[in-house]
Amino acid sequence: MDAIDRTLLRLLIADARTTYHDLGAAVRLSANTVGDRVRRLRASGVLRGYRAELDPAALGRKLLMVSDVRLREDRDRGDFERDLQQVPQVVSASRLTGEYDFLLRLACVDAAEFETVVDILKRDHGVRELHSRLVLHELDLDPGRLLELG
Repeated sequence: MDAIDRTLLRLLIADARTTYHDLGAAVRLSANTVGDRVRRLRASGVLRGYRAELDPAALGRKLLMVSDVRLREDRDRGDFERDLQQVPQVVSASRLTGEYDFLLRLACVDAAEFETVVDILKRDHGVRELHSRLVLHELDLDPGRLLELG
């Protein structure tokens, strides 16, 4: 990955809908050459895809929680990961090392819905213990900072 690839990635982070033509103009390459570079970045796994980012609060889900989860000993972690698709309030999950098995991010309408989700996770999905915290504020950090590391 060279300086041009890094510039292309920064531009795509800022606006993933930027055309190859506009990207090419920014780095002084043809649209075809830029297209080849972007496809190479995708094939190598550096660029994983393009996504629409949803704002849970704008969808009426203003209660954001992070929950450390410990599964029951008999619960298969792979099955738990697949089953999380059935709980739409879980917006992301990370498998962890250490004291807890997973970190979940949940977006709920209110405390009553959060309580219902906790009950569902414990009853239907093998969660033994949940330790949750309310998200007060999220920082919107520039993911392009990774490109500075070389």
